[in-house]
Amino acid sequence: MAIIDIVKFDGPADVFAWKYPDQELGTWTQLIVNESQEAVLFKGGKALDLFQAGRHTLSTANIPFLQSIVNLPFGGESPFTAEVWYVNKINALDVKWGTATPLQLQDPKYQIIVSVRSFGQFGLQIEDSRKFLVKLIGTLSVFDKEAMVRYFRGLLIMNIKELISSYLVFKKISILEISAYMSEISKHVEERIQPKFEEFGIRILNFFIDSINIPDDDPATVRLKDALAKRAEMDILQYTYQQERTFDTLEGAAKNEGSGSANVMGAGIGLGMGFGIGGAVGNQMSGLTDQMNIAGAGTGVGAGAAPAANVIECSSCGKVFPRGAKFCMHCGDPNNACAKCGADCPQGATSCPKCGHSLTAHTCYRCGTETNPEAKFCSNCGASQVLKCGNCQHDIKPGQKFCLECGNKLIE
Repeated sequence: MAIIDIVKFDGPADVFAWKYPDQELGTWTQLIVNESQEAVLFKGGKALDLFQAGRHTLSTANIPFLQSIVNLPFGGESPFTAEVWYVNKINALDVKWGTATPLQLQDPKYQIIVSVRSFGQFGLQIEDSRKFLVKLIGTLSVFDKEAMVRYFRGLLIMNIKELISSYLVFKKISILEISAYMSEISKHVEERIQPKFEEFGIRILNFFIDSINIPDDDPATVRLKDALAKRAEMDILQYTYQQERTFDTLEGAAKNEGSGSANVMGAGIGLGMGFGIGGAVGNQMSGLTDQMNIAGAGTGVGAGAAPAANVIECSSCGKVFPRGAKFCMHCGDPNNACAKCGADCPQGATSCPKCGHSLTAHTCYRCGTETNPEAKFCSNCGASQVLKCGNCQHDIKPGQKFCLECGNKLIE
């Protein structure tokens, strides 16, 4: 039988519990416990004495519980069998966790199923060494950080999934916006899991969620991000999806100049799309039909395609874009519209290349006729050249969107 002189543990910091490998001890054995440790003596499967930091001699005076169990012959100096467990009570702040597989959740804002991943870290400290060893360790010889995460992963993931889902469902937060609530969710998770850890003698110090994200290759997320980017582009260029489809149809019809039937078909499709996006575009489609009828009566249907009334040609790239847009949707060139015919004029031009109208002269805002800057009425159509706000009657300028006096919106 071996005689043990000194028992101590100088292992790594990520080990929370460690059992001394030899169970044969003598009453003269020296037990050394470091500042951040506690040692627990087991005999017959029961936790007997707990030793704080310091140097301890295993004698009957120091281990009163053991004295009542172990029969010590030979004047109390005989060896005996017992287990010594060391518990590391240091604050471990870098215990990492993460979802092994993505969570399948429904985005409440866009109603799509997305795969959500989450990871982070938390800190803990062993608060009750007896409870920790008796309830959690069992017959293991070492209990480290990896074993801790493995034991409590189910508890962590269950609460994290529940809380993330509740934020999505009850607070109507999109998965693309949930990163702003990570601190709040972390605090709720810590409050939820703290009582569960206390049952095993463990105290949670801090719980952090570092990231709630979606895999880059998730098909639903890729489609959602593409759709949001497209919508942002439409908002910048001030047109809708229905208008874009109409413009594409009209552009295709305008390019089929060699086929009369193609012109009629393209215009017909554009007319149907026009009625679908509202009265304004519908009226423009009606005007386009009238132009086609006039052209057909004079020169025949197959003589050529009528120009699209609600699209103009970009002076920079040559492609068509909506007449009211401020920029070309293809190249981004600013729309410098002629006041008379509406054509896009090159930057710095003094006259319209299509109708010859002067771009520097003062023109009537209604009919486009050149007028005297001092004139109060147009000599061609009689329209007043002094514009006033309909709310406060304050003078405004052509093209002004809001009244500078009362803030009334002038252009719908």
